[in-house]
Amino acid sequence: LSMTESEPPGVAKARTAAPADVGLRVVVRQRVREEQYNDVLGELLQWDERAVSVRDKYGQIHSVPRSDVVAAKRVPPPPEPH
Repeated sequence: LSMTESEPPGVAKARTAAPADVGLRVVVRQRVREEQYNDVLGELLQWDERAVSVRDKYGQIHSVPRSDVVAAKRVPPPPEPH
């Protein structure tokens, strides 16, 4: 992933997740429209030159084209239920 200076201010651009993080919990920020973004949180299933795939807590798999990924980072496990 490459960062560009044209991305709007205020959009987190952390890129600490990578293909080696498959199996770990991540958040991926994707561009859905001009200046509109969506976060996908869950287990990283795939990261290749075409797409990043994440399974959310409901079991749904989200495949994000690499060209739409503006940020990705590892996150800690979810809190234990009370």
